Amino acid sequence: MTSYTLSKASPAKTRADAVVVGVVRTEQGPRLAAGAEDVAAAYGRRLHPLLTTLGVTGDEGETRLLPTADGITSPLLVLVGLGADGAERDPAAVRRAAGAAARAATNAATVALALPADDAALVTAVVEGWALGGYRFTAYREETRSEDTRAPEVVVLSAAARRADVQQAATDAEVVARAVAATRDWVNTPPVDLTPPAFADAVVAAHKAATKGRGAPKVEITVHDETSLAELGCGGILGVGAGSSAPPRLVELSYAPADAVAHLALVGKGITFDSGGLSIKPGGSMTTMKCDMAGAAAVVQATLAIAELGLPVAVSAFAPMAENMVSGSATRPGDVLRIYGGTTVEVSNTDAEGRLVLADALVRATEREPDVILDVATLTGAMVVALGDRISGVMGSDDVVADVVAAAGGAGEAMWPMPLPPEMKERVRSSKVADLAQHDWVRWGGGLFAGAFLREFTDGRPWAHLDIAGPAFHSGGATGHLTPGGTGAAVPTLVAYARHLAATRSTV
Repeated sequence: MTSYTLSKASPAKTRADAVVVGVVRTEQGPRLAAGAEDVAAAYGRRLHPLLTTLGVTGDEGETRLLPTADGITSPLLVLVGLGADGAERDPAAVRRAAGAAARAATNAATVALALPADDAALVTAVVEGWALGGYRFTAYREETRSEDTRAPEVVVLSAAARRADVQQAATDAEVVARAVAATRDWVNTPPVDLTPPAFADAVVAAHKAATKGRGAPKVEITVHDETSLAELGCGGILGVGAGSSAPPRLVELSYAPADAVAHLALVGKGITFDSGGLSIKPGGSMTTMKCDMAGAAAVVQATLAIAELGLPVAVSAFAPMAENMVSGSATRPGDVLRIYGGTTVEVSNTDAEGRLVLADALVRATEREPDVILDVATLTGAMVVALGDRISGVMGSDDVVADVVAAAGGAGEAMWPMPLPPEMKERVRSSKVADLAQHDWVRWGGGLFAGAFLREFTDGRPWAHLDIAGPAFHSGGATGHLTPGGTGAAVPTLVAYARHLAATRSTV
């Protein structure tokens, strides 16, 4: 595990195997960013011609390694592009640059980060970016057993290193980064090794690790197996899991600090593999469907992070887990399922299964009478068509949606508000045989239909639905702080939203 410390030391005088500095693009050419002033001074007039000769532009994500000049203690300088002039004040740009730098300085045992870091937001970005940009999932690779995988010691250089808020920001950023990395690990695990029972066991193990030891937070956990789910009447979870030999689960977590000023319910979709069921997916569409449990992974890890941070917000988290498979016992199009609480749903597309497991969990969440409910799910391909693979859609109560989008922006995640037009309610209630229609095969507005369907199970409470179908899994090469595979999408936003609740409710 990487060790982070803060220091006011000069980058040029810091002893480390490598010093990382930012570069910004200006009309006059590239220049070193804030935080690297004494490095620039050490090179003097040689710097600009050197950068030009090396082809350095300062473009976002660009990296270069070069030996240092006289007057710089470290033997290696790592240059990383921040983008256009002004990007050095943007935490999102700094986070991406730190992530790119983490992959460039791979052989250094000690690293000094001389990126823009003169306030708490920038320090958070530096720590999170470095930690997540260097993430690798190696559990199934031979190198895990044969290579020295020790993480480097990292010094974050900041003129504000002695300020209490900056020190707290660095500590908190490590907590969030660990939660994101743990979410990535679960999402990246092959589905044969993360069936619903195995996923529930993994959550129990994570809970045990997070709550053991003196001073650890108290978080309660309950696991409902298939027998308990039947007794409760969770027809959505049971119906989706009916075709699999691996039975479904529902994991519930509860964090209730004595000083809580608000109560937040988190619900996450946990489909450990989605074949589409009898409405089977094309083969090419199944290859990344191990990521269909990313919502459940996110709410579990966010809950444990909120508890570790000691935020004065009670959290009730619900992670319904099922495997959507094909067999003679699978739910059929035309079947009617009875959701927890009694609402009946006509199934017309077994590949729209996520909303069924969420329905059970949402009703369970309303029974806790939270102030706000957030659900997180890789729910619809329609949202990816609408917003692409880097932006999550958010819909629900207007004020909650606005606060979630704002929290996401501060946490370095891209989210966009989406509407729930009145006609969607008519479509959701169009079934001729049940209370609700799960799907209606209308080509347009599939993501909005799904959101309107989920709203039926929120009991009118303040609520937002986060559709992370695009951002939850990164199929391309590493970029910024994103690495191939699971991204840990929504974890930083959920923690940031809990902070927002704590801050706003404590002043009421």
